[in-house]
Amino acid sequence: MKKNLKYFIDALLFVEITSIAAIGLLLAFVIPAGRQAEGNKYFLGLHRHDWGDIHLYLGLLFLALLGVHIWLNWTWITQATKSYVGEYWKNVLWALCSAWLLVVFAAWLIVRF
Repeated sequence: MKKNLKYFIDALLFVEITSIAAIGLLLAFVIPAGRQAEGNKYFLGLHRHDWGDIHLYLGLLFLALLGVHIWLNWTWITQATKSYVGEYWKNVLWALCSAWLLVVFAAWLIVRF
């Protein structure tokens, strides 16, 4: 059962990331940004802002699925970390999590200011 759930989550993650990438490329290269004629900002009947909303919601769903993926694979993560770094595996995992939070915070600061 857990193996089937892992496969299902991984398949959803693949669909999510490819969808996010496709919509990101669509927003970057197909639908014009800025001051354009209003008719140019539609693709498949959806406005550029609608595509941006879909992109955002898919990204949030991706983060939720990623959390489930990490939770389902936590035993493997800890065992692999133990085999690579030995007795300091908890410190290494804490450092990785902290580094990730620092990167997210730095990105927020850059975008915010």
